[in-house]
Amino acid sequence: MKRDIFKIGVIMVLIMFMSITHVYSQADVEKEKEILLKKQAQAEIPAETQNYIIGPEDVLYIHIWREENLSKTVMVRIDGKISLPLIDEIQASGLTPLQLKDIVREKYKDFIDDPMITVIVMEANSSKVYISGKIKNPGVYRLRSETTIAQIISIAGGFTEWADQSKIILLRKEDGKEKRMTVNYKKIIRGDDLESNIVLKPGDTIIVP
Repeated sequence: MKRDIFKIGVIMVLIMFMSITHVYSQADVEKEKEILLKKQAQAEIPAETQNYIIGPEDVLYIHIWREENLSKTVMVRIDGKISLPLIDEIQASGLTPLQLKDIVREKYKDFIDDPMITVIVMEANSSKVYISGKIKNPGVYRLRSETTIAQIISIAGGFTEWADQSKIILLRKEDGKEKRMTVNYKKIIRGDDLESNIVLKPGDTIIVP
């Protein structure tokens, strides 16, 4: 009789422990979902996009599911690398968030079973373009998505009164050399030269004479 009572007691304790574990697990899941949703809401680039190319000075949030101590917000260094717990340095610059996710996942396989990784670009600091001259709001602008020269002029408030819209200069560095292009905005607007409506790249400088 005593043995039966003891067995029942052990079983009850196990059931209670399993129930508590389940509750805690569900709570942890909900907490992590909340963290990710909050981070994604604050991000400048959609999570795990295939279009954005990571660059120096970008701020990334690397989330490892159920590994709170390993999940980190990191800045991409000038050399293009980031540092993460256990796996040290990883090249991030030149990759999309989705590509970086796959690399981080492979690295953490040595320490975690089936790691689940999310990479979110919190600040897209590397995708800067510069616009100056006879434009209403000259300055530095960050590219959050694919942006053409016509679009950046609109974002910068348009031209001032005496701007020469037919001789806009675009400066771009390619293979270590500066490339100079002249863009006729009037032709772009008329639809006569849509090819000149160039998609901007990080580091481009637009000068409106």
